Amino acid sequence: MTSFNKAASRPYRVLLATFVSWKLFLLALSLGAYLAGDAYDTSAALAVQPHDDVIDHGSNSGPQHPGLAYHVVGLITRLASWDAIYFTSIARRGYRIEQEWAFGAGLPGVVRGLLGALEYVGILSKLDPSSHGALRETLAALFVTNTSHIFSVFFFYHLTITLWPNRPFFALTSSVLHIFSPAGLFLSAPYAESCFAALAFAGWLLLARSCRSEDNALLRDTYIVLAGVVFGLATVFRSNGVLNGIPFAWEMVRLLPRLGHRPVDTMRRLLALGVGGVCVALGSVVPQAVAWMRFCSDGVGDVRPWCKAYLPSIYAFVQKYYWGVGFLQYWRLPNLPLFLLAAPMITIMLRSATNYLTQPQTFVSSKPAESARLLRLIQSTAAAQAMLAVLAVTNYHVQIITRISSGYPLWYWWVAEQLSNKKSLGHVIIVFMIMYASIQGVLFASFLPPA
Repeated sequence: MTSFNKAASRPYRVLLATFVSWKLFLLALSLGAYLAGDAYDTSAALAVQPHDDVIDHGSNSGPQHPGLAYHVVGLITRLASWDAIYFTSIARRGYRIEQEWAFGAGLPGVVRGLLGALEYVGILSKLDPSSHGALRETLAALFVTNTSHIFSVFFFYHLTITLWPNRPFFALTSSVLHIFSPAGLFLSAPYAESCFAALAFAGWLLLARSCRSEDNALLRDTYIVLAGVVFGLATVFRSNGVLNGIPFAWEMVRLLPRLGHRPVDTMRRLLALGVGGVCVALGSVVPQAVAWMRFCSDGVGDVRPWCKAYLPSIYAFVQKYYWGVGFLQYWRLPNLPLFLLAAPMITIMLRSATNYLTQPQTFVSSKPAESARLLRLIQSTAAAQAMLAVLAVTNYHVQIITRISSGYPLWYWWVAEQLSNKKSLGHVIIVFMIMYASIQGVLFASFLPPA
């Protein structure tokens, strides 16, 4: 018990040490996969390296006596597998082909901004995007994603300690679980998951602070609007961020009957919630509007089919047309192994959400009024998580649930609760998380599914 108290008394040191150790472990797995043999696909090598000097790092064919730089670039190339190719290519030269609009503009935008700033101050020289590969963009993306991941860990710790101020070890345990997320290498590679998690946890933290600021209406409403802005930014990174609009809608529905009793205060709260909810939606609407202006606005010639839709959305069209995403589109016998692979995470998410929705009073103890507000917030996280799990089964490529679940706080709390109650299920889940992340890391670095 003394060691537990000691760890809880210096959470940032423990979290940072755990984070670095886990990242080094995943990097070692990636290095092992690189040294073990050829990658299944060489697309990453073609995308990352300069076009006039491509060395196939997807295979082991290269110089007879390669130096350290060769192997470093080879390892970086392995981390740019699968969808990372799209993110880094978009960061290098913008959106060029229609199918690229399936990938959120958040990560490419941040990478371009970072490199642009380094070019502006003279640290990097400006290059023509057509004359070089995406090596710089990949390095910048790796910096952004790993930095975002450690920030997401700290934001998550603050969120948990805000909800449960008397349970520091519970907050620490929950945050460590986020580090060990089965998303694994996807939180290190040039993917949007770690940035999304950081922004999502920051948004929930702001909402939690609004619940703790009921005595100061201005501060409370400011937190609500800021949470909407942050959730909107998260939605720019990943479209499922729109589910974070649930707490705004939930609270608005609850407050509407009070308009006749406390009209001024209720109207002000509804206004803050409405502005926050609109900000969440804008994270999805603005990129669609940009695409519409590019592809549909002139109305000349053959416009794409989605331009004529009642609600024109390039994202929905591209996901269905190029990636086969849609209601029950993935329910085919060859995909059964992927459903089985996703089953543990789906089960964890649905079971934890059900527990928090049906028995919320067992998880929060505070002053009655404050406790009610916190309960509604926690139930909102449960509703968002449950909806994501259902959508993963019915609409998405189901296997991605193991990585997109990383940005949803509730299931981490539930697993931490199992551990604090000394239930064997908690230990089983931890074994699953670490094993899945480890195996998936090797497969990812070898350009092998699932991804």
